[in-house]
Amino acid sequence: MADEDRQVARDASQDSAHDGAGHRARLRQKLALAGGEALHDHELIEYLLALAIPRRDTKPLAKELIRTFGGIGGLMSADWAAIAKVPGMGDTSVAAIKIVQATALRMLRNEVAARPVLGSWQALLDYLRADMAFLGVERVRVLHLNSRNMLIRDDHMGDGSIDQAAIYVREVIKRAIDFGSAALILVHNHPTRSNRSRWITHKHAESLGNSRIFSLA
Repeated sequence: MADEDRQVARDASQDSAHDGAGHRARLRQKLALAGGEALHDHELIEYLLALAIPRRDTKPLAKELIRTFGGIGGLMSADWAAIAKVPGMGDTSVAAIKIVQATALRMLRNEVAARPVLGSWQALLDYLRADMAFLGVERVRVLHLNSRNMLIRDDHMGDGSIDQAAIYVREVIKRAIDFGSAALILVHNHPTRSNRSRWITHKHAESLGNSRIFSLA
């Protein structure tokens, strides 16, 4: 028997241990033949969880996670503790979710770091959107660039509440000196889309008093 045939036989044996065996096999076949685009959001999460919980039908849990966090983006961006509160989610299952998020962010950040930031705004926006777009609280990051506009440091300055986050100008300046930054990009998300919060963010950028300070708020 060929190695591939043996692997198929092993997979079939493992899948038969629970009621969703046939469904899981169909998901795997769909993924192999048509790629991830052929799977619904809950099916992606279902199969991911199946790798962490191999002897359980993970479809109901996947749907509950998508419902709880409002979609796959919200789920991936949710913190460990919030995901763990969902009944049926243990440390192994939560880790499966978070390692996928970490891998995706690493890929996007590497794209940003590979070339001058100011010449690749879309790559930068894709990275920041993946990390911050679905957060339920405000987050502040400062991107430090060198004289060639290459990213040298992605500084997560902290998270706040749903409608505010602290930005300490002195700390930003101190770290810029420590890193030898030639330019900064101040990044701040707005879960509530507050105009007041945007105004505060831009005022902080202005208070840094440097023409090489950019604000994404």
